[in-house]
Amino acid sequence: MNKNVSRRSFVTGATGVGAFAALAGLAGCNQKKDDGGQKASGEKKKKLTMVTDTGGVNDQSFNQSAWEGMTELKDKNGWDVSYLESKQDSDYATNLDKAVDAESDLVWGVGFAMADATLKAAKDNPNTQFAIIDNGNESQVSNFTGVMFRAQEPSFVVGYIAARTTKTGKVGFVGGISSALIDQFEYGYRGGVAYANKEKGTNVEVSAQYAESFSDAAKGKAIANSMYSDGCDVVFHAAGGVGTGVIEAAKDANKLAIGVDRDQAYLAPENVLTSALKRVNVAIVEISEKILKDGQKGGTTVSLGASEDAVGIAEDHHLMGEDTYKAATDLLDKIKAGSVVPPASKDDLDKYVKSLS
Repeated sequence: MNKNVSRRSFVTGATGVGAFAALAGLAGCNQKKDDGGQKASGEKKKKLTMVTDTGGVNDQSFNQSAWEGMTELKDKNGWDVSYLESKQDSDYATNLDKAVDAESDLVWGVGFAMADATLKAAKDNPNTQFAIIDNGNESQVSNFTGVMFRAQEPSFVVGYIAARTTKTGKVGFVGGISSALIDQFEYGYRGGVAYANKEKGTNVEVSAQYAESFSDAAKGKAIANSMYSDGCDVVFHAAGGVGTGVIEAAKDANKLAIGVDRDQAYLAPENVLTSALKRVNVAIVEISEKILKDGQKGGTTVSLGASEDAVGIAEDHHLMGEDTYKAATDLLDKIKAGSVVPPASKDDLDKYVKSLS
C-alpha cells in the first residue's frame, strides 16, 4: 500500500532558471565537473543525477522541466547536478548504474517507463537515495521515493477551456504511450469537456488517439493533422516530444493546440491556447531538499495536485476570452476545494458523466 503524503506546503509558481541557457551550456556533454566537489567550508557537495526517459532532456516537456528543477538546485544550493539521456529503454539500467558509480547522493528517474529499472537500482544500492517522477512506491523500499501528479486535474480544466473555445464542436486528444498514467490526462480532459457541455448546453465531441511513443514528433504531427482535417479545431496533447509535432500541426493548419507539463506557448504563441501544467521542476526542488537537507528518507509515494499548487494552467491566456479564463480559474479553485473531483479513468468518467445527468 502506498503512503500518500499530502503536502499543502508545496511551493507555488516556481519556474526554474531558464532551460535553454542551461541546456546550451551543456551541449554535447551530460556530466558537469566543478571545483573538485568541495564547498568553501570543506563540506562535500551534494551530488544529484537525473536519468531521462527516451524523450530526452530537451523534450520541451517534463524531462526539460525536471532539468530546470535540477539546475535551480545547483544555483540555489551549489549542488553538483548532471543528467544522463536514455535513447532507448535498455539504457535505463545502464544509466542508473552510471549515476551510482558517480557517487550520486540522489538519483532521479524521470518518467513512469523507468519505474522497474529505478526500483531495482534502489534495491541493489541501499546506500543511495532514488526518486522517480510519475510512479508510486508500492514496495515501500526505504531509499526510494515515488512522485505522482494528479494529472487529471489540470487536464479537466483545459478540457473545459477547449469545449468553451471550439467553434466546430469537435476537440482532440493525442496521448503518448497508452497507460494508466496517460489515461489520467485523457479522462480528465473528457471530464472537463463533459462539465462544459452540461454548463453550456453544448455537445462537444472528443476524438482521441495514442502515438505509442513519447519522442516521435512526426507521428504526433500526422495524428494532429488528421484530427484537424476531420473537424477538430483544438487538440490537447499529453505526449512528451510527440507533442511538438502536434503543435507544429496546429501552426500549419492555423488551429489551436493545448500544451502539457510546462507552458508551451513559446513554441507557437498564436496557436497554443493554454497548457496543462505539471510542475515537475517544483517537485524536483522540494523533494530533493527534503531528502538531502532535511534527511527525509524514502519508502513513500508523494501525491501532488491542485491542492498543493503542483498542477494548474498557464497564466498566459491571450488566445481565449477573459470570461473563459476566469471561469477556468474558478473551476481550478473548486478542484482545490474538493467540490469538483475530475475523473482519472474510464470507469471514473462513466460515473462522472452519469452524475451530471
